Amino acid sequence: TQRVNLSTAPEFVFVGLSDAPEIRLLLFALFLLIYLATVAGNATLLVAISTDSHLHSPMYFFLGNLSLLDLLCPTITVPKMLGALLLQHRGISFSGCLFQHFSLIAVVGTEIFLLTAMAYDRYVAVCHPLRYPSVVSTRLCARLAAGTWAAGLLNSLLHTSLVFTLSFCGAHEIQQYYCDIPPVLALSCSSTRGRELVILAVAGVLGSSACVVTVVSYIYILLEILSRNSPGIWHKACSTCGSHLTVVCLFYGTTICTYVRPSFSYSPHRDRVVSMLYGMLTPLLNPIIYSLRNKEVKCALRRVISRVRSAL
Repeated sequence: TQRVNLSTAPEFVFVGLSDAPEIRLLLFALFLLIYLATVAGNATLLVAISTDSHLHSPMYFFLGNLSLLDLLCPTITVPKMLGALLLQHRGISFSGCLFQHFSLIAVVGTEIFLLTAMAYDRYVAVCHPLRYPSVVSTRLCARLAAGTWAAGLLNSLLHTSLVFTLSFCGAHEIQQYYCDIPPVLALSCSSTRGRELVILAVAGVLGSSACVVTVVSYIYILLEILSRNSPGIWHKACSTCGSHLTVVCLFYGTTICTYVRPSFSYSPHRDRVVSMLYGMLTPLLNPIIYSLRNKEVKCALRRVISRVRSAL
């Protein structure tokens, strides 16, 4: 078996896409529509949050960061995939694959930490409403946002350095439509057990810590709701926390299925479906979830749309 260092490989080839012309063009049209809808939804939400004074609060500051991440996530992978479907050029250079991998893991990591910060924000809003403006200050929001982005980038730097210093054998065919950890690790002919353990340990510690903070925040929220037992408290809590809780369940469900498992259990066909759910549908659904469940966001979006119509 030919042993090749990854840095000398001219390019990799994505084989996660169908070669049948009729399916290929259908997939191109479908993914293009989903991508355009995702960009439109998140960009509109970003414009509404930045321009509408009613949405200048910590909750919507974090939501704006989430929308930015949901813009970046499909933009990292989908344009290349659309080019492969339309032009049938499925190759990607070493540097392009490395950059795509680093960017994607950075966005995933940042979103995990951001959703945790949003859970803390919801905890303070429900359990300490009178102290909320002083506790969740503009300064704290800026620090939390900067911390989530920095943690996501450092986490991605570690993962990318572990994966892209391996040796690989034979054809560089990635069983996926983008450069991700499981399909790249599957190409290696050297032992990946040690690096997999480090990746799983780091991801496990960071992911479980974020998950614990989120779960504990919602336990306190639930206990606070039960202790008050006042009329309309459940409806108010759902309007305050429902959107975030839905997004958290959607995000963690698809992320755990994609990353939290050893490479020997990697199944290309199953993983493509899960990756589609995470990489395309989650960023599309997040702005819809927040728009449908939040009256302030609905009103702000109407004002943005009306301003665009009047400008046109």
